[in-house]
Amino acid sequence: MAGNNFVIEVEKGKDASDGQPSIGPVYRSSFAANGFPAPIPGMESCWDIFRMSVEKYPDNRMLGRRQIVDGKAGKYVWQTYREVYDIVIKVGNSIRSCDVVEGGKCGIYGANCPEWIISMEACNAHGLYCVPLYDTLGAGAVEFIICHAEISIAFVEEKKINELFKTFPASTEHLKTIVSFGKVTPEQKADAEKHGLKIYPWEEFLQLGENKNYDLPVKKKTDICTIMYTSGTTGDPKGVLISNDSIVTLIAGVKRLLGSVNEQLTMKDVYISYLPLAHIFDRVIEELFISHGASIGFWRGDVKLLVEDIGELKPSIFCAVPRVLDRIYSGLLQKISAGGLLKKKMFDLAYTYKYYNMKKGRKHGEASPICDKIVFSKVKQGLGGNVRLILSGAAPLSTHVEEFLRVVACCHVLQGYGLTESCAGSFVSLPNELSMLGTVGPPVPNIDVRLESVPEMNYDALASTPRGEICIKGNTLFSGYYKREDLTREVLIDGWFHTGDIGEWQPNGSMKIIDRKKNIFKLSQGEYVAVENLENIYGLVSAIDSIWIYGNSFESFLVAVVNPNKEALESWGADNNVSGDFESLCQNPKAKEFILGELAKTGKEKKLKGFEFIKAVHLDPMPFDMERDLLTPTYKKKRPQLLKYYQSVIDEMYKSANKPNA
Repeated sequence: MAGNNFVIEVEKGKDASDGQPSIGPVYRSSFAANGFPAPIPGMESCWDIFRMSVEKYPDNRMLGRRQIVDGKAGKYVWQTYREVYDIVIKVGNSIRSCDVVEGGKCGIYGANCPEWIISMEACNAHGLYCVPLYDTLGAGAVEFIICHAEISIAFVEEKKINELFKTFPASTEHLKTIVSFGKVTPEQKADAEKHGLKIYPWEEFLQLGENKNYDLPVKKKTDICTIMYTSGTTGDPKGVLISNDSIVTLIAGVKRLLGSVNEQLTMKDVYISYLPLAHIFDRVIEELFISHGASIGFWRGDVKLLVEDIGELKPSIFCAVPRVLDRIYSGLLQKISAGGLLKKKMFDLAYTYKYYNMKKGRKHGEASPICDKIVFSKVKQGLGGNVRLILSGAAPLSTHVEEFLRVVACCHVLQGYGLTESCAGSFVSLPNELSMLGTVGPPVPNIDVRLESVPEMNYDALASTPRGEICIKGNTLFSGYYKREDLTREVLIDGWFHTGDIGEWQPNGSMKIIDRKKNIFKLSQGEYVAVENLENIYGLVSAIDSIWIYGNSFESFLVAVVNPNKEALESWGADNNVSGDFESLCQNPKAKEFILGELAKTGKEKKLKGFEFIKAVHLDPMPFDMERDLLTPTYKKKRPQLLKYYQSVIDEMYKSANKPNA
């Protein structure tokens, strides 16, 4: 692999020794062949990112939101970099006048909005730890974070104030001041005061520091700028300490990467802010936009209105999680089917022709300009008409969705991979490289990467197809888990961060995520099952939307809970004279047989081993969700919670499948 275009080898691999598994060679991006890019001169901290842009682009549009007139959403109204800066200084002075000093912890709770960024920049200015409180975490987790991080002041979206009050009295040991992004009701004021807290509406809070002027402390690269709590799939959330250096280094790396593929960001770029700022993915993208003096427009906070907001804002860069892109994909397919036979035929022909040319190595814009103009331009218009880059992250994007969007969206569709601990982007696929389909691309040019063998799962980092746990080294890495040295030591070993994800190097230097190290269990005959890998394979079955596979060391076979695809199951029912609505079809034994048959077909096609076949399924019409605590906010399955929730169903499946006549 060493001789290809996209990565270079910087260190040889090592054989297993002293009970330690073997380690693959160390690779880095070929865009860093002459060393990693140095951070931008003078940019030592997140505050510098903003301050330098204010000096350079004072009159550029920075933050925008839609004006609501008579209940209707109108045009985007903008604040310039200079205007935002002036408010940030006021907010900073007001925070300091509440006895919050450098190193203090400031919580931010709510959906993305201009006030979110303004509060964050005020923290950056005064060397405070900005601690996002997840919009999608329940009151239990919000209470945990306030107490664990010892948050003394919290900024909160108006409609989240009562959620925050649910953390009383436990949180009031540390929490002394609450600031609403909007208004405060008299009842809320009374309630806060009863617990010894001060609560301010936004406008009133701005006046607190009116005649006060606090010096801004000198900020160092190693200073922590944010504690991001990750919604672990097990146990309490972990507080990931992110330093100024991590974010500044990442920005320099992404700048080098985009420049190397001729897709530089400029101050004319526009971003739609809707993915939670409480996640590292959106946070670093917005920092990147700020560093270029570009514009950030906020959605209205309602997923049903997102497409309308996009149409009004006309963003040039669109970041998404697979759930959003899956929705766009399904919506487009429905439109194509509803357009009648002739339109569908025309679409299919255009798709085949353009995809054929892209496979031959043509860039997406040159593969078939005529098809783009006549057929695919409508898709582009659906995203506002200006999108040149769609970036997917946070979870794996299905290959068929990625391929489809690469052909029809008339823009680059890139998939990235990273963790909160690696400050988001660690790998990203490159524009016009169709061979990277289904991968997360090569490393970003500011990290070194190697694979470590996992013998118990038969993953060998030194094999001809190298597979193993992805390990990352570089300045983008986190500084540890807050108050959890023990957990830090488990994953940060000799400067290498062990991600827990299993990757496979591709011949072209891109990485494919194939499994998760922890998601492995043993069946009663001693066979190891890598469950995430199996779920990815069975996830290809078009009749299902989602699958959770279960097994344990007392049973010899696997069972699964499946969310069937509504359209697919209903059309199977119609074709096979099985009547009833979606809910009753899910109860029908014949429907279970149909789904088991579809799973088995895919299992055979993919040459799975006998014990990897599913022997019994339960069909749940209700998708796995966060409301029942079955998914994390980034849509990863919470396996212990799934087991608890479906325990009786699992027991029943094993009982009936183990019957002598079963």
